[in-house]
Amino acid sequence: MKKFYCYSRCSTCRKAQKWLEEHQVEFESQDIVKNPPSQEELLAWLTASDKPLRYFFNTSGQRYRELGLKDKLADMTLQEASALLASDGKLIKRPLMVEDKQVTCGFKEDVYQELWLD
Repeated sequence: MKKFYCYSRCSTCRKAQKWLEEHQVEFESQDIVKNPPSQEELLAWLTASDKPLRYFFNTSGQRYRELGLKDKLADMTLQEASALLASDGKLIKRPLMVEDKQVTCGFKEDVYQELWLD
């Protein structure tokens, strides 16, 4: 089952959810702020992904800037990144869509079309 991690106040999440519903994609929704993915889940996704660490972070978020992560990501291990992301769902780029080891962050219609339509 596809898992859709979103934040109800995020307009991008709402657009993505609308797209999924319009295309009749079955998914389970989870609030990324109230109930973020675990460190173990995040570590598995980071390890399996060919994307840079920056891809998983909400780089326009207030917390990202407060922590000065722009300058720290290059030296961060996957374990450190997964622990940090699991500690604060607002650090994760959203929406986050997951099925097995397939993961996407953010919403791009062409990516969703390619990866999430059965």
